[in-house]
Amino acid sequence: MLRQRQESRQRAIEVPAEPIATRSGLYPTVKRWFDVALASALLIVLSPLLTLVALLIKLDSRGPVFFAQERIGARRRTGSAGAVDWKIEPFRVLKFRSMVNNADQSLHESHIRAFVSGTLDLDDEETTIKLHDDPRITRVGKWIRRTSIDELPQLINVVKGEMSLVGPRPVPVYEVEGYQPRHYERLHAVPGITGIWQVEGRGQVTFEEMVGMDIWYVRNASFWLDLKIIAQTIPAVLRGEGAA
Repeated sequence: MLRQRQESRQRAIEVPAEPIATRSGLYPTVKRWFDVALASALLIVLSPLLTLVALLIKLDSRGPVFFAQERIGARRRTGSAGAVDWKIEPFRVLKFRSMVNNADQSLHESHIRAFVSGTLDLDDEETTIKLHDDPRITRVGKWIRRTSIDELPQLINVVKGEMSLVGPRPVPVYEVEGYQPRHYERLHAVPGITGIWQVEGRGQVTFEEMVGMDIWYVRNASFWLDLKIIAQTIPAVLRGEGAA
């Protein structure tokens, strides 16, 4: 059974997406340099906050400070003939641990599967892509999730080149398992800490609407659009919209 599950996940990762026009010119280079510069600066400036949060997590519950989960992302690569494409591959995303140590992931997995399949009741104002009143969340975890502070360690993923400041949401493997071929276009960009779905949807949209937003970003990505999304993220986070 375990072997079948692993093979199913491997097939899901390898399903090819429909070819699309890939961004060229200076944009990818400028985006990467901007990501590294701003993420590095934020890690330095926010180091006192990061240290405080780490201490609070250790005092609040037993377990590690960080939580790492396998997500699916993409890397832009250039072939020997100069052709550019995207390699879809898993990586480990970093977050501050907001749940009890060794929390059962099956609750979130079933929630996401319902979201992807369209059976999640989004008409309920308290029902979003994120679990409401998740019993696994710690006291400190509620605060860092509401303020999105739990996402800050992903700045390390950005510096490593696994993520960008702006891009489609990096998704868990079990979400990708439910994708149809048309959904894979949203993976034709480096996943981001924030993105158009986060600032415009904030969790209150259907799966198809979320994918549509990410695909729109993939097709219209530019440095100025990235700056606009970053600017919109700040007030959205301060208002706590879509946070769990």
